[in-house]
Amino acid sequence: MDGANAHGGRMKLLGAVLLAASLLGTAARGEQSPWPDDPSRTCFFQMLSGVDGEFCRGDLEIIYPELGDVGCAYIPKCHQYRRRISREWGSPRVRYPQAEKSKKYVLVLVDPDAPSRANPRNRFWRHWLVTDIPGADLRTGNVKGLVLTDYVRPTPPPRSGYHRYQLRLYEQPAHEAIALSPEERVSLGAWAMESFVEQFQLGSPVASTQFLTKYYED
Repeated sequence: MDGANAHGGRMKLLGAVLLAASLLGTAARGEQSPWPDDPSRTCFFQMLSGVDGEFCRGDLEIIYPELGDVGCAYIPKCHQYRRRISREWGSPRVRYPQAEKSKKYVLVLVDPDAPSRANPRNRFWRHWLVTDIPGADLRTGNVKGLVLTDYVRPTPPPRSGYHRYQLRLYEQPAHEAIALSPEERVSLGAWAMESFVEQFQLGSPVASTQFLTKYYED
């Protein structure tokens, strides 16, 4: 089984286990379902395929509450997950088990589909940028480093279709001080990510993943 298939299998199994545990726990406590709008609806996680699936490399995990690792998947609409990822949940945990403890890393989260995948005139929209992340912390899923851009929730505009939220992890060159220019700090949109990567000699990502979601009422 290759890495993508193994990852997909883990995601489906995790989703099923989480849903079953939640429903069983609610029944045992006699509490109201946390999803009163449709408490019996089963949630199915659709994995990415084709070019979108090929973007996911290196077993990089992006972990949100209840959903678990959403890497290489669509965010399902059931149980208000799309609304919650856009309106409620804060920054996810990011885990990279292969991180080297002695090294530091740079994490970049962007939306290349702003304002839409058909017309991405504001590519790339910067949602999160953290440097100087110790490898030891990445191995456990704790992102601790120098935050250059605070986490911004995924908020696709109405009727703009699915947006890709791409997480890239780079190995940070030793003794390299990384910073955004004054112009870059002014705006999150239309960020020249490739120029940033080239300027600080980050090279290719050591791992990457993405998830797709759209406006929660569409």
